[in-house]
Amino acid sequence: MAQVSYSGTGRRKNSVARVRLVPGTGKITMNGKDVREYLPYENLITDMVQPFGITETTDSYDV
Repeated sequence: MAQVSYSGTGRRKNSVARVRLVPGTGKITMNGKDVREYLPYENLITDMVQPFGITETTDSYDV
């Protein structure tokens, strides 16, 4: 059976952001690195995971 995966793309000027959500343990990876290595400020990480907290799916998806 195929694994469920949700993906989205955002574009602005010449920039492209691709996001993929797969069922998992809540691991967040950006450009092959752990999110804490990639983003230097905790408030950026907090803003990024806030929708998962509101929907109570924090440990349900890998990003």
